[in-house]
Amino acid sequence: MESSDRNRFIKQHIELYGEELFINSFLPLTDKGFSKVSKKSLLSDVETNLSFHFHQKNDGLNSNQVFGSGDSNADLVIIGESPGDYEGESGKPFVGASGKLLDKILKAIGLTRNRNVYLTYILKHKTLDNRDPLLSEINEFLPFLINQIEIIKPKIIVGLGKVVGKSFLNTESKLEDMRNNIHNFNSCPLKITYCLETLLREPSLKKYAWEDFQFIRDFLKS
Repeated sequence: MESSDRNRFIKQHIELYGEELFINSFLPLTDKGFSKVSKKSLLSDVETNLSFHFHQKNDGLNSNQVFGSGDSNADLVIIGESPGDYEGESGKPFVGASGKLLDKILKAIGLTRNRNVYLTYILKHKTLDNRDPLLSEINEFLPFLINQIEIIKPKIIVGLGKVVGKSFLNTESKLEDMRNNIHNFNSCPLKITYCLETLLREPSLKKYAWEDFQFIRDFLKS
């Protein structure tokens, strides 16, 4: 469903039924359900719910909403903490300088953002002044992210940065310590590595991020 169609649908629903959630997207999704409805369609339903959530919260749709994009059957899901200015303007994840760097990394391991990869964030909108997300904001949007993961069912999740690692693992460990292990999030293997903005600010860390993505490449092939 295109954004304009989704917005019109939400407006019509509110006029007819009031502000009651029309899709129970947070019910557990089963494999049986996937056989009847495509993953792409299920993700579209969750995105519609997200738009509805913004409408209720902000009395209008948030122009900075960034749901996610990529292959709905992806083996690899990459998750950042929140969109930035460029992402908010375009409505697409990982654009600008960070997006160019990510595209190079994906190409180096034989992938693209539209082939076997899905990109998203914990928060679905940019934060004021691009600050770190608050715990309350993370908890607000975590159900949408969990829905995305349950629908896609990737082989591995990659979390970019310390904030994502702390949010998923409920830990105060240093990023370097989180990188050293494979973790688990929502019954899926999780690998934590550096966020793209950190790699742009500190190019010397790129060699360590490359080690992580080599591991991810080999994990996907196993």
